[in-house]
Amino acid sequence: MDQAYSSGLRPTLKIMLEAYERRLIADALSAAGGSQRRAARALGVLPTTLHEKMKRLGLLHRPSPARATPDTRESPVLVA
Repeated sequence: MDQAYSSGLRPTLKIMLEAYERRLIADALSAAGGSQRRAARALGVLPTTLHEKMKRLGLLHRPSPARATPDTRESPVLVA
C-alpha cells in the first residue's frame, strides 16, 4: 500500500483490503504465538480458511532448510 502512494498512484480498494487483511492476520498470528489454529479462532474463521487466506496473501513461510530436515549427525557411541 505504501508503494502505491509513493509512486503517485492511488491504491485500489482490493489492494487496501488485502493490506488490511494481511495486517490483521499477522497481528492475530503474533498474538497467538504463531498458532494458526488459535489465530483462526481469534479471527472467527476456520483454520482452513485462514490457511487459504495466508496462501493467497503470501503469508505462508517455508521452513528453513536447517529446520525442515532432522539432525542427521550421529550420536557418539560409548563402548565399555
